[in-house]
Parts: sequence; structure tokens; C-alpha cells
Amino acid sequence: MRSLPLPLALTARLSPVVVLAAAGWALSSGPPAATPDAGRPQAEPSGAPPVSAPAAEAVSRDHTSAPAPCASLSGKTITSLVPGAETAGKEIPSTDAEKRRTCSWNALKGYDYRWLDVSFEIKESDEAARQAYRERTEEKSGGGTVPGLGDAGYSVVNLTTEDKQQTREGVVVARASNALVIVTYNGSDFETKKAPGTDEINKGAIKAAKEAVAALEEGRG
Repeated sequence: MRSLPLPLALTARLSPVVVLAAAGWALSSGPPAATPDAGRPQAEPSGAPPVSAPAAEAVSRDHTSAPAPCASLSGKTITSLVPGAETAGKEIPSTDAEKRRTCSWNALKGYDYRWLDVSFEIKESDEAARQAYRERTEEKSGGGTVPGLGDAGYSVVNLTTEDKQQTREGVVVARASNALVIVTYNGSDFETKKAPGTDEINKGAIKAAKEAVAALEEGRG
């Protein structure tokens, strides 16, 4: 098979030293509903000790550390989404592995290139995770919700063209309690210069996200 030079931008993604870019999102999500007022407490009888302030509620934090991201997907899923990739994946170095971990798989099989990232981010509370989820999904427009994915799920697919080469990328963001799961999946065909279809990329990203959320909730890794 004849060799074919890769576009500069995609060649960089195949480099052993990977710098992971932040994913773009596109949903405007409203703030959580306000908690109804519980009403004022009744006055204490004369001579009774003063009413003490209610104890602060415990912070909801189901997940205390990020699971091993390279163990979050089955080998079957990896080989179906990234043909030719090593199923072990490559974990990206993190400044705080307790709070943020990412695994990457990429391969060029023939002229078809695929790239898949799975990231886990652990926040200090459910509210912090909700805020991070809102911020990520407000960055770009054009996506939609993914029913049944964690406590909240969202996906968006975009097409880019550089040097006449198309690349289609899907990003899925899911929130499960105080954790975020972020999946990035893209592909290109270097022979036709075309990108895979929207449906293929979107379904692949969602499939990976569902497995990653299940791994998080099961405490795998």
C-alpha cells in the first residue's frame, strides 16, 4: 500500500507526546431548581434555651478518586471504535491523578484514522460537578442531551476541514454525582479526504461514555 503524508494537525495527534485539548461543548443548561423554603421555625417558650443553628448538610461526594481510565472500556469496544489500536491505551500524565485521569487510544489502519479519549474528573461536591457540567456544555452549540447517561449527559458532533482534509469529532459529557466523564472521539479518511458520518461518530462516543460511566459507578480501576 502506498504511503500517504498526513496533514500537519493530525500528524501532531499521532505523536507519542500527546497534549490533550479541552473539549468543546454546546448546551445551555439552566441552573438547578431552588429548594423550597421549609418555613420559619416556631418561637421557643420563654426560658427555653436558644435554638441552635441547623448543622450544615454533609457534602455529597460519592466518588473520592478517579478510576484507571485505560481500564474503563472493554477490549471489544476499543477495537471496534479504534481499529488497530493497542487495547491497553496510553494514560496521559496528570498534575493530580486523584482528581483527573485520561486515557487515549489512536491508530491509523490503512487510510482510516481514529482517535478516542476517556477522561474522569472528580469534583469536591455534586454542586461543583453540576457547575462544571454547565460550563462545559455552554461552550459550543449544536448538541443535545443523552438520556440515561449518568445524572446528566450531553453529546455534540462537529466537522472541521484543514488542508482539504475533513475530520469529524464527537464529544460526550456526563455527570455522575460529583464526577464528570468526558469522551472525545474523532476520525478521518486520508484517501478520500472525507470524514466518517455523524451517526457513526456520535454513536461511538456515546457507547464509550456509557461504559466509562458504568466503570466509574462500579469503582473499577
